[in-house]
Amino acid sequence: MRKLALNDEILLSIDKPARYIGGEVNSVMKDKKTVSIRFAICFPDVYEIGMSHLGIQILYDMFNRREDVWCERVYSPWVDLDKIMRERSIPLFALESQDPVKDFDFLGITLQYEMCYTNVLQILDLSQIPLLAEDRGEGWEYPIVIGGGPCAYNPEPIAAFFDMFYIGEGEVIYDALFDLYKECRTAGMTRQEFLRRAAQLPGIYVPSLYEVSYKEDGTIASFHPVCEDVPAVIQRQVVSDMTNAPYPEAPVVPYIKVTQDRVVLEIQRGCIRGCRFCQAGMIYRPTRERSLDCLKEHAYKMLKSTGHEEISLSSLSSSDYSDLGGIVNFLIDEFGNNNINISLPSLRIDAFSLDVMGKVQDVRKSSLTFAPEAGSQRLRDVINKGLTEEVILSGADQAFHGGWNKVKLYFMLGLPLEEEEDRREIAHLAERIAEKYYEIPKEQRNGKCQINVSTSFFVPKPFTPFQWARMYQPGDYLGFAKTVNHEIKAMKNQKSIRYNWHQADVTLLEGIFARGDRRIADVILEAYKNGALYDAWTEFWDYDRWLAAFEHTGVDMDFYTQRERAEDEIFPWDFIDIGVTRKFLLSEWKKAKQGIVTPNCREKCSGCGAARFKGGVCVESKG
Repeated sequence: MRKLALNDEILLSIDKPARYIGGEVNSVMKDKKTVSIRFAICFPDVYEIGMSHLGIQILYDMFNRREDVWCERVYSPWVDLDKIMRERSIPLFALESQDPVKDFDFLGITLQYEMCYTNVLQILDLSQIPLLAEDRGEGWEYPIVIGGGPCAYNPEPIAAFFDMFYIGEGEVIYDALFDLYKECRTAGMTRQEFLRRAAQLPGIYVPSLYEVSYKEDGTIASFHPVCEDVPAVIQRQVVSDMTNAPYPEAPVVPYIKVTQDRVVLEIQRGCIRGCRFCQAGMIYRPTRERSLDCLKEHAYKMLKSTGHEEISLSSLSSSDYSDLGGIVNFLIDEFGNNNINISLPSLRIDAFSLDVMGKVQDVRKSSLTFAPEAGSQRLRDVINKGLTEEVILSGADQAFHGGWNKVKLYFMLGLPLEEEEDRREIAHLAERIAEKYYEIPKEQRNGKCQINVSTSFFVPKPFTPFQWARMYQPGDYLGFAKTVNHEIKAMKNQKSIRYNWHQADVTLLEGIFARGDRRIADVILEAYKNGALYDAWTEFWDYDRWLAAFEHTGVDMDFYTQRERAEDEIFPWDFIDIGVTRKFLLSEWKKAKQGIVTPNCREKCSGCGAARFKGGVCVESKG
């Protein structure tokens, strides 16, 4: 019987103790004496968020298929337990064995969003691992700390805290990394010798083996490895055969309700659309699908092994899956009458989608989601959204006639080349959608129309055509939102339209982290020491704490946010090759300035470079 790391007194004094006790259905238990590698896989946020992350589920299952590896899970302790662990010097522990994380061979941290960076330091701190990689010595006293996920595509702001990063999709190189680790340990090599050899594996980036220098104006002068046998360019790792790639057929079932309490069926990776603001649409190219037979088998096994009552299709754009009708009809036929709900996110609103959604959900309770991103057609062309107002209004009209009366509209403010008229058009587009509803005879309507308009503030991300763009000050962003709000209140159907917007200061910090360099680590460390934690959570966000950290470290916020980058500027992430070329991204940046639309990948190949990866669904790779 396992001994829990927390005693009954502590468990009874904290919120949701089930977050910390492990033992859930399908969690993997092994004899630690029979394994060679112990891997603690971490999502640096609260349990309910981390347990909903598909990437960790995939790696957890894949690692544990190896007899010589035991992978266990770790999440950020909530603030109540955080305080107790610090007061009583209780080391952070893994859920399965309840053993201290510091005793593991690897600590792998998934970096899903920038605002979790202080939580990364919390994980290291509570694990009693030195926060700076350079302080972990030559020996094996501490685990190898490895980062992965979307934010690893610019690891520089947090490079000081990690021994290595995995660039790309985890299914490809981890087996080779584990084999190398065993070889190095058996041979009696030091920690640094292992890191040097690991850096020669495709996709592995070891920050300590690279040097960066800066020009007088603060931009990067050079970035290069310090050893001849370390590659100057890190190649992103890509799964070419999604059908035969590892996938969890018995995912862990939590004791408590989590953010996504359902079976998740990943139908494809990548996106053909090419929105110029979207990092995921670039870094996950090319689009790769799982076969219909594969998906059917996974659906059966996962529903049986979990007991979940909902199954959700996962992808960046589900409508682009080539056999969407096949998988949807299968799910409806097989599970629709067994009290299994079917969730279909990321669908374009067209006749087929509406027909399908009408079969699998209660249209009287559900709302439809449109993401025009920009109010005017001019600005939608700038961002290459590939969505016309005619299509939006037609979709809304069909939905209203089909019985829906609730619509969510998502937009961004502060986009490149955005003007005041573009912001006002957000209100007018919402008004035109509402008018479509009221064109229906009153006796045929389904109650009152509800249009929920939400705006976030644009953040330029690495490896997008907008990586060269500037940002604005928080006051500017709030001014943009006020323009939209004022315009909505002047609409004839204003009572049918609700409007909300995101925090502007969080956006600014996210932008700094997204495109920052190694100098940002000092700011993150300073803010963490002064209490910054759970920055993605509104109730814990403290902008003044971050302003003080920038002032204390002498790092200029405006340098990272207020200037448009020169076309030839060296970016902190330029040493990573994602497949999509810088030349293509720059050409898209220039097209954006001219309002030129680029066709999607199925219509015409634009020569982005991603076709070199085998298995992708694009015109060039089939030519």
